[in-house]
Amino acid sequence: MDHAYKTIELTGSSTETVEDAINQAIARSNETIDKLRWFEVEQIRGHIENGSVGLFQVTLKVGFSLDES
Repeated sequence: MDHAYKTIELTGSSTETVEDAINQAIARSNETIDKLRWFEVEQIRGHIENGSVGLFQVTLKVGFSLDES
């Protein structure tokens, strides 16, 4: 079966880990977007507080399947 996908860009954040930032972004988008299928990490960055990492930010491309007509 052929598929068509739409992609969007999301940014997740976490004070814990990069992986947690990714999971936060996907979990939140899954609340309003059906048929999430894949993601690709575009950018990782963070915020430094008092000489250590205070926040991880990860920007993702997320693909989801379009409904068939």
